[in-house]
Amino acid sequence: MPIAKYIRCGDADKLSSWFADNLEIAIVSKPCDSSRDQARQIVKTFFSTHTPHSFDITHNTGRSNMRYALGVLNAGGERFMVTIFVSYEQDYFKIQQLKIERGE
Repeated sequence: MPIAKYIRCGDADKLSSWFADNLEIAIVSKPCDSSRDQARQIVKTFFSTHTPHSFDITHNTGRSNMRYALGVLNAGGERFMVTIFVSYEQDYFKIQQLKIERGE
């Protein structure tokens, strides 16, 4: 799954192709439900002010129809904790939840 690659590269457009039609997104803020287009714009804005330098998955788990991953994103001179929840929907994996929170 190239999701980690798109986060590492800061490519909001390609990352958003993995978004569910509606998903929960929290980018250094309170979680909110948004459409794929709204979420793409939120992520694009984040990447424009926090250019990614590296992203590493530190933990992942799941079953055949659900995956959960935690990662560390170094972007814009800061460290962020990333949580991604993906489910299998209509023959494709789709991101249902994406959180990017400031790390320690």
